[in-house]
Amino acid sequence: MRTSFAQAPALLCSSETPFAPAREERVPETAIAAPKDRSLEEAEAREQAEELGRKAAEVISTDELAAKLAEGRPLRIKLGMDPTAPDLHLGHSVTLRKLRDFQRSGHTVIFLVGDFTGMIGDPTGRSETRKPLSREQIAANAETYQRQVSKILDPALTELRFNSEWMDSLGVRGLIEIAAKLSVARMLERDDFEKRLAEQQPLFLHELLYPLVQGYDSVALRADVELGGTDQKFNMLVARELQRAYGQRPQVVITMPLLEGLDGVRKMSKSYGNYVGLTDEPREMFGKLMSIPDRLMPRYFELLTDIRNGELPKLLANNAMESKKRLAARIVEEYHGPAAATEAREYFESKFQRREVPQDVPVFRVDGELWICELLKQLRFAASTSDARRLVGQGAVRVDRQTVTDVNFRFVPGQHRILEVGKRRVARIES
Repeated sequence: MRTSFAQAPALLCSSETPFAPAREERVPETAIAAPKDRSLEEAEAREQAEELGRKAAEVISTDELAAKLAEGRPLRIKLGMDPTAPDLHLGHSVTLRKLRDFQRSGHTVIFLVGDFTGMIGDPTGRSETRKPLSREQIAANAETYQRQVSKILDPALTELRFNSEWMDSLGVRGLIEIAAKLSVARMLERDDFEKRLAEQQPLFLHELLYPLVQGYDSVALRADVELGGTDQKFNMLVARELQRAYGQRPQVVITMPLLEGLDGVRKMSKSYGNYVGLTDEPREMFGKLMSIPDRLMPRYFELLTDIRNGELPKLLANNAMESKKRLAARIVEEYHGPAAATEAREYFESKFQRREVPQDVPVFRVDGELWICELLKQLRFAASTSDARRLVGQGAVRVDRQTVTDVNFRFVPGQHRILEVGKRRVARIES
């Protein structure tokens, strides 16, 4: 099922038609320019390959990419993602932005939704078996990908595919034929498999199938290049071996760095709660980015914006707060536009720097004075009175900009107006 984002109103898991291997794309003769000096063509291709490999963790290999570029045809560039969660975040954008680089260079970009592999569950980096998702869960998650990916890629120029197109119809015989192309010893070279066996942790047969199926996707799509995070390197190298086994030229593998999350330690992940979602509201996105450790700013600038190498020192020349606001504004602007970025910055400065109370804070009315812990509970700023006591004890509660230290404090409407808890919860109280 070959379509573009622009043609597809929603993502569907489907295998209505048998897969037909993609044909080699050729540049029409009328589009071929006058012959150039061969050495010049090779030099240009090498320069293009080095530019397209910029910011990558590893390219296997730049020479192979240059050779493919020298052919003068649009290359087929593959990025596969299993829809195991409905939301994408800035960590995913690192690879999507590199895919956009190829798209802007005139190459054929293929966004592959791993609806079939998602039901197996990628064991990458896990010390235990990942629970496979149902087809219904996969379909529900995949439906949100189109809108989110379109924030980075041009929908009209993006080929949207599902690996269920060929895997559903392949059958047991076809799967066995694929499995016959690689040895068990080769599969067990994978670090996480090797570690689990050494620790006597269970390793199930269906997990060994995941790299095979993902690798076969490249055969089915006749991929020239595959992109992925550094944690996908093994799977992408398996694809190279399978392509050779099926008589195809092996794809170039480009691995992209894994982005650290807001905690500055673990990779960005929704399960860790250290992520910035591509669909986060502008104010929320800006505020989250302002919380990253200062030492991560160069990495975020490099991987999440279009700055060139020489720009970074200038962007970091100001104090850390100003540099971080520039970073947050650039990222918010990319996903929400200039006006939203400006408004998000102004909101942050007024609320968190000048400590002004925004005009649009929620207003609550109470009949009379209330014990501060009871008020926090009624406004749902605290889950219980004991939770409210804890917040007061931590110095997280402020009334009219003054920190409340007395757990027996009573809030008097008219005498007191603004209640704040932490950095993000604020209310105006009236009688």
